[in-house]
Amino acid sequence: LISLFTFLVYMIKNFKPRLYQETILATAAEKNTLVVLPTGMGKTNIFLLLAAQRLKQYPQSKILFLGPTRPLIEQYKSVFLENFEIDVGKVAMFTGMVTPAKRKELWKESQVIFSTPQGLENDIISNRIDLSEVSLLGVDEAHRATGDYAYVFVAQQYEKKARFPRILALTASPGSDMETISEVCGNLAIEGIEVRTDSDPDVKPYIQEVELDWVKVDLPPELKSVKQYLDHFLKGKMEKLKSWGILKYGSTNYVNKSMLLGLQAEVRGKIASGERDATLWQGISVLAEIMKMSHALELLETQGVEPLAMYLNRMAQDGRTSKVKAVQSIIKDSDFKSALIKCDEMVAKGIEHPKLGALRKIVAKELETEGSKLIVFNNYRDNAQVVERELNTLDGVRAKLFVGQTKKAGTGMTQKVQKEVLDQFRNGEYNVLVATSIGEEGLDIPKVDGVIFYEPV
Repeated sequence: LISLFTFLVYMIKNFKPRLYQETILATAAEKNTLVVLPTGMGKTNIFLLLAAQRLKQYPQSKILFLGPTRPLIEQYKSVFLENFEIDVGKVAMFTGMVTPAKRKELWKESQVIFSTPQGLENDIISNRIDLSEVSLLGVDEAHRATGDYAYVFVAQQYEKKARFPRILALTASPGSDMETISEVCGNLAIEGIEVRTDSDPDVKPYIQEVELDWVKVDLPPELKSVKQYLDHFLKGKMEKLKSWGILKYGSTNYVNKSMLLGLQAEVRGKIASGERDATLWQGISVLAEIMKMSHALELLETQGVEPLAMYLNRMAQDGRTSKVKAVQSIIKDSDFKSALIKCDEMVAKGIEHPKLGALRKIVAKELETEGSKLIVFNNYRDNAQVVERELNTLDGVRAKLFVGQTKKAGTGMTQKVQKEVLDQFRNGEYNVLVATSIGEEGLDIPKVDGVIFYEPV
């Protein structure tokens, strides 16, 4: 380790490696390694250290770092240039915005390349780039390396062609089950795994203490009245499943999403194996109804009246044209109709979930300090839009929605717009970011004074 860091110091600038980064580097220098580190603990710096080691060992080689989106690879490139002694002309970025011909030219001129994987996949197939020259392949958000995602193809081709192969895979969350984690490791030819958590002794000194406050609110009578209709709908459907023998265990009063997914898989498995019981097909449809209405119940309990009304009205509209049996059945149900009418009435009266009022008070108080910034995380775009609108009615609040690229309900941000919003938030044009799960995707979210989880998930 001593000799390793002696020469790394000449390439690395502006940061001193932390103990756990040095320890992880020792493993990564010897074998293809999956690094699992909490967000904000310097995964990219481990890549910088290993890049320095590989370039020292193979001076004529290239370094390739993959990230899933353009804002992320722009971020990696900035961190690299800030902390690595290299001619800026030797560093390139490949995205879908760069033409194939230009990428071919940049590949020849550059020593360090940051790229999204999809375009690179085409470059490999078309022989525009030569992976044999690459001595280090870095893969960020490595948990994506499953199925037919482009990471898998690039890594497989790299292992076949590279003269001096080494893979460093980085993630904050490798997967929720052993099967997925094993698939990621297999697809990226992983030989060693380095895991650190907030409580590990070599990481703990760098973890900032976080003050956590739970704010509890009571569901008002108006929302409880709608809840009764949704509960009654769900209980009736669960009792049907029980009478058909599909639901064998558990109460018909309790709906659990993982249980429903398990039942769906079980019923589909029976159908696939050739069972001809007609109730299995009916069960598939009823399970779809339960999934849709349990989502409605979740919106009522965690989001509020307006998002629920939007969801129910969309379902009612879809039901008029949809040929899906589950949707047609739902909109004919008296409990659904009653819940929809009640919801629309409450929207007209301006009744809202008490969480929204509590959120307004918290944000107003937090922003009393000059220059403060907050992030509000919300699971659902419909309600994130409501939250953005409501917060912007407060004096001194400049809130901005921050969502993913997929177009849903009229919202969706290109990667370019995402970057612009983060820059504006960083510069103080906005002081509240209302973000869906896109805010967890490894983006360099600017320093904030408080984070509010609208749902404590």
